[in-house]
Amino acid sequence: MGSFEIIGGKKLKGEIIPQGAKNEALQIICATLLTPEEVIIENIPDIRDVNKLIELLKDFGVKVKKIREGEFSFQADDVDLDFIHTETYLKKVSQLRGSVMIVGPLLARFGKAFIPKPGGDKIGRRRLDTHFIGLEKLGARFHYDAETTFYQIEAEQLSGCYMLLDEASVTGTANIIMAASLAKGKTTIYNAACEPYLQQLCKMLNCMGAKISGVGSNLVTIEGVDQLGGCNHRMLPDMIEIGSFIGLAAMTQSEITIKDVRYDQLGLIPEVFRKLGINLELRGDDLFIPHQNSYRVDTYIDGSILTISDAPWPGFSPDLLSIVLVVATQAKGSVLLHQKMFESRLFFVDKLIDMGAQIILCDPHRATVIGLDRQYPLKALEMTSPDIRAGVALLIAALSANGKSVIHNIEQIDRGYQKIDTRLKNIGAEIRRL
Repeated sequence: MGSFEIIGGKKLKGEIIPQGAKNEALQIICATLLTPEEVIIENIPDIRDVNKLIELLKDFGVKVKKIREGEFSFQADDVDLDFIHTETYLKKVSQLRGSVMIVGPLLARFGKAFIPKPGGDKIGRRRLDTHFIGLEKLGARFHYDAETTFYQIEAEQLSGCYMLLDEASVTGTANIIMAASLAKGKTTIYNAACEPYLQQLCKMLNCMGAKISGVGSNLVTIEGVDQLGGCNHRMLPDMIEIGSFIGLAAMTQSEITIKDVRYDQLGLIPEVFRKLGINLELRGDDLFIPHQNSYRVDTYIDGSILTISDAPWPGFSPDLLSIVLVVATQAKGSVLLHQKMFESRLFFVDKLIDMGAQIILCDPHRATVIGLDRQYPLKALEMTSPDIRAGVALLIAALSANGKSVIHNIEQIDRGYQKIDTRLKNIGAEIRRL
């Protein structure tokens, strides 16, 4: 188990470039299974979860070539479908939650898919019902073995239909759209997820020859086609990493420029950080966060305490609630954080409380943070990262705390953040990988 040793309390300065979007990469890479032609993808992040998915596709026989740093070619013209019955397949899929998105492409192109329960962060219940109910509505036969937790789905031919999703699942919507792209007839999905990463997937599929309309809304229509071709696609920068760097600058009283952020795709993220009192300046497509000695949390018009909650897009991303919570500990003013979507994501606050933060964990979904304007700075601590986002929140806390902190289980952080220690060193952080 790897660890980071951090000497905190240092002000950082410089430019940092966000990596390609992790959540987009997992969808886009799975979509390369839909065609036998070459697909070239740019701005792929070099992180554990993405690299594991690329290795999984290689095991299927997909020809993967690295063109240059962050740019890869994929060609799935000789897929070995028997690989799904091997122990290697079962082991790799069970370690990677993003692997669930191979189901739609395999089903659409080869008529069957078979996966064990995927892995991923232990942040609460993350059901897959939406995926398989949607695929069943397209005409697939589904079987779940409760004893082995294996999911199996088959279809000779998928047929388009109307469906109303029971939840706006991002990965569920992605799976259904990919499958529907090769189905016979028209598919209409209502209550579809519409995150920028989903929009990017649809943009890529349309470039491959799909006929998808309503992109960016919660009502998506797919006219099925007989086959899809190759394309070139460039991924967005990772909005979660951009939000993390905003929080890092505020907590460490630093002056940081985040390059090429695609500001038009960030949604509510800049506005939420402004509500915490953080100054942001848009310079071209770069975000400049100036040095601030202190930042004051807004209240509502009537003076009541600000609440920040997560919601499906265009609401605020649940992946940034952990970062906002840490940032609020050093603000002036109080804020209620409401994590609606995952019931175990706030349990890392015990580490922050041990560091001296004033936090009341109201229940598994809500925490009240009492910001005392740096009157009681966070103390250095030895701790363990429970998941990707909490791990980076703890890393930000450690970088702001005077003294030496150690964070264990940094494999969790490496799953979502590319060479984070190297990039932080480049702007002045004192961090060492043990």
